Amino acid sequence: MEVQGKIKLIGDTKSFGNNGFQKREVVVTTEEQYPQHLMIEFVQDKCSLLDTFQVGQPVKIGINLRGREWVSPQGETKYFNSIQGWRIENLAAQQPGGQNVPPPDQFEPANDLNEEDYDDLPF
Repeated sequence: MEVQGKIKLIGDTKSFGNNGFQKREVVVTTEEQYPQHLMIEFVQDKCSLLDTFQVGQPVKIGINLRGREWVSPQGETKYFNSIQGWRIENLAAQQPGGQNVPPPDQFEPANDLNEEDYDDLPF
């Protein structure tokens, strides 16, 4: 699955437990009629994928939905969901914008035109 939107917040990498589990969160705001603020977590070696991104950038994030069950010491069962990112792309770099051609006034005028040259084009 994929989510598209603009980065609203990028958290710091946090470590948990004695085994060195790492997690980094990013909040993306979708661009639709009713924008959603989605918190997506990147874990372990995927945390570094966020290093080159900044707040305000339009991105596309590959995600997996994760769910888990937890039973409290009192026997009460609860369910938790999370959105886990595994890929992130900068959409600003992919927007069509042409070939970066300079404006017409940047070109030198052609002075070597000969209007008497034979032209065999039918129009």
